[in-house]
Amino acid sequence: MRTEQEMFDLILDVAKADQRIRAVYMNGSRANPNIKKDKYQDYDIVYVVTETESFLIDKSWISVFGEIAMVQEPDSNDFGWGENRNYSRSYCWLMLFKDGNRIDLHIQIKEEMYKEYTTDSLTVPLLDKDNILPQIPPANDKGYWIQKPNKSKYDACCNEFWWCLNNVAKGIVRDQFSYAMRMYNEIVHKELDRMIEWYIGTKTEFSVSVGMWGKYFKMYLPKELYQLYTNTYSNYEMLWTAIFTACELFRTVASEVGKHFGYVYNQSDDDNMMKYLIKMKACELRQNC
Repeated sequence: MRTEQEMFDLILDVAKADQRIRAVYMNGSRANPNIKKDKYQDYDIVYVVTETESFLIDKSWISVFGEIAMVQEPDSNDFGWGENRNYSRSYCWLMLFKDGNRIDLHIQIKEEMYKEYTTDSLTVPLLDKDNILPQIPPANDKGYWIQKPNKSKYDACCNEFWWCLNNVAKGIVRDQFSYAMRMYNEIVHKELDRMIEWYIGTKTEFSVSVGMWGKYFKMYLPKELYQLYTNTYSNYEMLWTAIFTACELFRTVASEVGKHFGYVYNQSDDDNMMKYLIKMKACELRQNC
């Protein structure tokens, strides 16, 4: 695997040698000073270019960055993703190389850069041939910090978590595998994750980021709560166990978040849905309800 220095040298050497590329900047985790670096972090790179057309006429030019294992072009309409995209302003390649490195490379014209450059707090300038990149503060993850919930958002999260569990239970009892699993993992678990973020926020004065989909939960949750969290994921055979673990964890963190903000936790919804879930589990075991 090529080293970080080798990758940055390559990225910048390509830009320096190409007159169409006028500036380079970086976003993403490698721009975040608050997380531990590792060799698996992507290189989220933006080339500010004079025009995009010549880069798109023959896309094989990206091979300059290494032997490609797989590439995705989210702006392309070949797979129906990039419908109505304006290729004359920007384009993106997500490239995984056979040595394990990955570059997410965006090209954009100067006008597009002016729209985006100052909106992401995780931005690091790498090269500026014409002094066109605006002045920005040092990169920080403040733009990604957990946001405080108002009472409506807190209540909605609690309501959605407990309400949608009835759908999961029905899916299990009916032996509707895909429905039960997706309802639990994509709907119910999303609300659990949201409440856990708020819980971490209350312990950190809402001054941290937990990363995409809570990838830094382990850094901020107490060991016992993180163990509970890992136990909320399950295969189908153990789904009931995961559900009741998720209920325990949600109840714990939601109560703490409610106390922090002075919001009343809806214990009635909790109690009533727990009774329903216990009854539905018994029905599933007897298969005669």
